[in-house]
Parts: sequence; C-alpha cells; structure tokens
Amino acid sequence: MNLTEWAKTQGVHPQTAYRWFREGTLPVPAQRVGPRTILVNVEANSSPSVAGGVGLYARVSSHDQKKDLQRQTARLAQWAAKAGHRVVRVESEIASGMNGSRARARRLLADPDVTTVVVEHKDRLGRMNVELVEAVLAASGRRLVVLDDGEVEDDLVRDMVEVLTSFCARLYGRRSAKNRARKALEAAAACD
Repeated sequence: MNLTEWAKTQGVHPQTAYRWFREGTLPVPAQRVGPRTILVNVEANSSPSVAGGVGLYARVSSHDQKKDLQRQTARLAQWAAKAGHRVVRVESEIASGMNGSRARARRLLADPDVTTVVVEHKDRLGRMNVELVEAVLAASGRRLVVLDDGEVEDDLVRDMVEVLTSFCARLYGRRSAKNRARKALEAAAACD
C-alpha cells in the first residue's frame, strides 16, 4: 500500500505521514521505491496503535463556542477509536490561542504518558509558534498529529497572518488596558 493510502486509512494527513517517513518516526515499516512512491508494509504491523498513549487536545476561544468544543472533542475521540489508539488523556478548554498559560494544554504537554498529542487543527494548540512546540515534542521522542492539515502552507502568507494576529492582540490589549485605566480614574473621581 502506498503512503498516501495508508495515511488516509489511519486518519492522518498524507503530508504528516510523509514528514514522519522523512524523520524516521512512521509507526510502520516503509521504503522508497521510486522518486515519488513510498510503499508501506502493512502486514509487518497490522495494529494501527501508537507506542505509548495519545493525548487529545481541543480548544475554542470563547464561551459561545462551547458546543463546537464538544463536537471537536468528539471528533478527536472518534478518530482515536477508529484508528485503535490508546487515549490516556483528553483535555479541552476555552481560552485564547494567543495565551501561553493555558492550564489544560500545559497539563497535557507535561504528562509523560502522552507520547502523541493530537489536535484537529494546528491553530487549536496555539496561534503562533506551534512549530516550536512540535520541535520540543520531537526532541523528547514525542510527536504532534494534526488531523486537518489543510491550512495555508505558503510560508510568506502564514508569516503575514501571524504578524497581523500579533499586532491585533497588542492593539486589543492596549485598548483593554486603556479602558480599565479610564474606568479606574472615573471610579476614583466618583469617590471624591
């Protein structure tokens, strides 16, 4: 079976499977037989399980998206069950992707039993620098699996989106601080 077909049967994006092949972390034996053809030896490892456990992570930005959070968690759990993975932790939270101090994400990443972190979209783990998290996971023998890797792959476009996101976060942060300061001054003036 070729690598793309194998990836689709496992619920993994073909680009993710190819990256695993290049990095040597593909969970089944595979070999390159042509310039664009990689064959996977399915008989050598008939069970689609991952060594260690899988941690599922879902996130939405606001409370009005709570139903989407539940659907996202259900889709992740359904993928894991279909692929036959052993789920050791499921974390879901309502928090901004720009906030780096998300308790549930930290708990999931700190759990030594979780060898594979699974998210539906890369931006669910964070709006920026997800590649750094992926590199840290890889350095400790773990990996990140993104189920829907259909995001923009052009580096320039992705960089521009990250820069605009950062500017917007700073702008909204300043506006919020300015409003809080104005309200504090109004409250102090009312007390006089």
